[in-house]
Amino acid sequence: MGKGITSRGEDYSQWYNDLVIKADLAEYSAVRGCMVIKPYGYGIWERMQAILDKRFKETGHSNAYFPLFIPKSFFSKEASHVEGFATECAVVTHYRLKNDGNGNIIVDEDAKLEEELIVRPTSETIIWNTYRGWIESYRDLPILVNQWANVVRWEMRTRLFLRTAEFLWQEGHTAHATKEEAVEEAERMLEVYADFVENTLAVPVVRGRKTENERFAGALDTYCIEALMQDGKALQAGTSHFLGQNFAKAFDVKFTSKEGKLEHVWATSWGVSTRLMGALIMAHSDDQGLVLPPKLAPIQVVIIPIYKTDEEKANIDRFVDELTLQLKGMDISFKYDDRDTQRPGYKFAEWELKGVPLRVAVGARDLQNGTVELARRDTQTKETVSQEGLAVTIENLLGIIQENIFQKALDYRNSHITEVNSYEEFKEVLEQKGGFISCHWDGTVETEKRVKEETKATIRCIPLDAEEEDGVCIFTGKPSKQRVLFAKAY
Repeated sequence: MGKGITSRGEDYSQWYNDLVIKADLAEYSAVRGCMVIKPYGYGIWERMQAILDKRFKETGHSNAYFPLFIPKSFFSKEASHVEGFATECAVVTHYRLKNDGNGNIIVDEDAKLEEELIVRPTSETIIWNTYRGWIESYRDLPILVNQWANVVRWEMRTRLFLRTAEFLWQEGHTAHATKEEAVEEAERMLEVYADFVENTLAVPVVRGRKTENERFAGALDTYCIEALMQDGKALQAGTSHFLGQNFAKAFDVKFTSKEGKLEHVWATSWGVSTRLMGALIMAHSDDQGLVLPPKLAPIQVVIIPIYKTDEEKANIDRFVDELTLQLKGMDISFKYDDRDTQRPGYKFAEWELKGVPLRVAVGARDLQNGTVELARRDTQTKETVSQEGLAVTIENLLGIIQENIFQKALDYRNSHITEVNSYEEFKEVLEQKGGFISCHWDGTVETEKRVKEETKATIRCIPLDAEEEDGVCIFTGKPSKQRVLFAKAY
C-alpha cells in the first residue's frame, strides 16, 4: 500500500481522498467547497485541455470567452433552465466594500447593484444574448464556438475534482440553420468525447441518451458518456445537448433563411470538466497510488540513476543524455530524477505514487552489461532489457501499457453489466455487486423517481446501441420495448 493511503477495500472514499492529496494532485482551499489544483494535477488537466482543444479545432470550432457574471434577468427568460440551476447559483448583490471605522471591512450598503449578477453556472444565457447581435442571415451560420472557463455551482457536499463549488471545464455553444445540423453536431461532439475518454484516458464508456428527468435544463435531448468506477458506481464523463430552438426563442435569435423566411436558430451545447480527473483516478489507480495511461501522463518515463561515486554518476549522465535525445525525437515526455537529496528507493515509491507509466533504472553494473531495468506501473513488473534500441523498446512498451490499462478497465466494466428482469433481482445485484444494471423501464418519470427514492440508483442512460426488445418494467410490470442502464452514481 502507498504510504499514508487507505486501501480501496478498507474505505474506497477515503482511498480516493488520500490519493488525490498524497499524489500532489489537489488540496482543499481556504474557501469552503473549493480546491487548489496543484502543479502535477494541473499538468494532467493541461494534457486533457491540449488534446481536446486540438480535436475541437479539427472539427471546425474556435475558442472565445464570455463574461463570468450574468444578469439575473437572463435566467428568467428560459423557465426550465433557471429552474434547473436556481438552487446552485452564487449571487453578487453589491459592488463595493468599506471600512466600518473599527478596522473591519464590511459591505457598503449604498453600493447595491441595480440588478443582481449570477456567477456563471453555465453560459447558455449570456452567450445566446450575445449571439443575437452576431446572427442576421443564414450566411452567419453555423457558429461553432468553445469556451475554456471556470464555473460556480454552489455545492453543499463537496469532493475533490468530483464535486466542488468552483470547477474548470470547457463548454461548446453552437448555432445552426436547421434541426438536422444541430442534432448532427450534438452527436458528433459526443463521439469526440467518447473517443477521447476511451483512447486517451483509457476509460471505456457507454454512449447513451438521458431520460427526460435527467436531461440538461433547457435541452430537448441530452447525450452522454457513462463510465464505471472500481467501486461499481457510475460517473457521467461528458454530455452533449440538443437545445432545439429554446434559447433562440428566449433571446429572440432569428435569421433570414435562403428562402427569405425569418426563422429561429437551432442550438447545441456540450462540455466536460475536471470531473474527468476523478474518472481517471477511480477507473485505474490502486493502493500504491495513481496509474496513468501513457497518452495522458505529463511524465511518461522517469529515469533514475543508481551510483556510488561521482565517476559512476558522470558515466550514467552521458548515457542518459543520449537516451533523452532519442526520447525527445519520439515526443516521449520524461524526467531524469538525479536528485542527490533522496535515495533511489524513495524515488521509486514517489513516482509509483504519482503514476508514471514507466520507470528506467540504470546503475554502474547496467552500463557494464549494456542493460537497464524497466518497471511498469500498470502491472508492477520489472524486466532487464538491452540498451540497444532502448528508445524504441520504451516507445513500444508505452503503447502496450496504454492498451493494457484500457483492457483491464473494459474487462471490469463488462463483468459489471448485469441483466435483470425483476425488482428483487435488481435490488440484490445493486446491493451485492453494483455496476450497471440493464433492465426494462416503463418510460415514466414517476417510476424513475420511485426507484431512485427506494434504492438510490438512477437511470444513467438509454444506450444508443440498444436494440428493441419486448419486456416488462421491473417496477410496474408495464410493457417496455428497450432496456436502460441503472446504477448508483457520483
